[in-house]
Amino acid sequence: MATRLPEAPKVGMVSLGCPKNLVDSERILTKLRSDGYAMSADYAGADVVLVNTCGFLDSAKEESLEAIGEAIAENGRVIVTGCMGKEAEVIRARFPNVLAVTGAHQYEEVVGAVHDAAPMPPNAFVNLVPESGLKLTPRHYSYLKISEGCNHRCSFCIIPALRGDLVSRRPDAILREAEKLVEAGTRELLVISQDTSAYGVDIRKEPRMWKGQEIVPHMTDLARELGKIAPWVRLHYVYPYPHVDQVIPLMAEGLILPYLDIPFQHASPSVLRTMRRPANEAKVLERLRNWRGIAPDITIRSTFVVGFPGETEDDFQYLLDWLDEAQLDRVGAFRFEPVEGAAANDLPGAVPEEVKEERYARIMEKTAAISAAKLRAKVGRTLEVIVDELGDAKEGGGGANARSQADAPEIDGTVFLRDAGHLKQGDIVKVEIEDADDHDLYGVPLA
Repeated sequence: MATRLPEAPKVGMVSLGCPKNLVDSERILTKLRSDGYAMSADYAGADVVLVNTCGFLDSAKEESLEAIGEAIAENGRVIVTGCMGKEAEVIRARFPNVLAVTGAHQYEEVVGAVHDAAPMPPNAFVNLVPESGLKLTPRHYSYLKISEGCNHRCSFCIIPALRGDLVSRRPDAILREAEKLVEAGTRELLVISQDTSAYGVDIRKEPRMWKGQEIVPHMTDLARELGKIAPWVRLHYVYPYPHVDQVIPLMAEGLILPYLDIPFQHASPSVLRTMRRPANEAKVLERLRNWRGIAPDITIRSTFVVGFPGETEDDFQYLLDWLDEAQLDRVGAFRFEPVEGAAANDLPGAVPEEVKEERYARIMEKTAAISAAKLRAKVGRTLEVIVDELGDAKEGGGGANARSQADAPEIDGTVFLRDAGHLKQGDIVKVEIEDADDHDLYGVPLA
């Protein structure tokens, strides 16, 4: 007679915040799955619910608290982790019944809390997990975190307080993870960290062997090796240090995607100084021209803060004029929001909320016009795209949603395809661009 093993406890997960949090969630779930736990897609079926919080902005903290409250109301057995774990007393004051609170990337503590809250029954069957781990993203793209923490002390940011100083991963460990992800079906690797261009600063004198050669912990060396592993490699959160120039030839060679996500935050020298950011905006414009000379199709994505304390109308106009000259491809903007613990909270010259809104509307109008012109110039061209999903309603039957090399998932545009019923998720194909709007393209596969 066959022995009936007891069912494994089920774990639910709510993951909030940035892709770095998403990677943390994937690592936690991978460890729990390898320990034999099952996953639950809803509150009702979970023996315990994990809430991976974001604590960067006050609005993000409130969203995290709301998610914790919902999980407690729906399930009652909740473990909190992530950036807001630094404020355990705030969480416990509002939700005294949470089972445990841990901080960002404290994987062992989270797993230990799950084991305490929902112990594995004796002799439970332990299922094997893929070497690539469990994923919360589609099979064809994966986020690859190369470091934790940050050495910058920007006046508006509390990330170093939440996640500590820069701690780089060993290059051989990163490349091994990349290989496993690609073997499991990943076609696009999205390289992330708090400061990708600072990768290896802390372990620069610790090269590692990889496939018979020594790999130096440096962004350029790492990008070159990743380009040999995955069809598409996309770099995010890159500060414009001088050595970033070294990765542009890799884009021209086709080793990595011609795409850089650079958080400029502002252009006015006075605002940048108050932000404690590099303030050589003229040099940046010169470097942008040089990059486009080497890799003409390079896409530059950035984010900007409007309404920072002390920002004058002249400062804001300087930013708009700078954007006219920089001609960035993708731009996101945020209204300044005080973050508890940030030095910027004590700065003079608070900008009224109605002025923030007005400036936000102006910068979005400006950047949408630049984006629309750049996308119109692509009509009639042949571009390579990756297919994200089939059957989009915009195109009716046989349509597909795809992304070009200029588009990161979730934050950039979409290439809407017609006559694409023969394609599969994750396919990388050539398409002819037929139309464009402010942010998206429309096309048809060539085969």
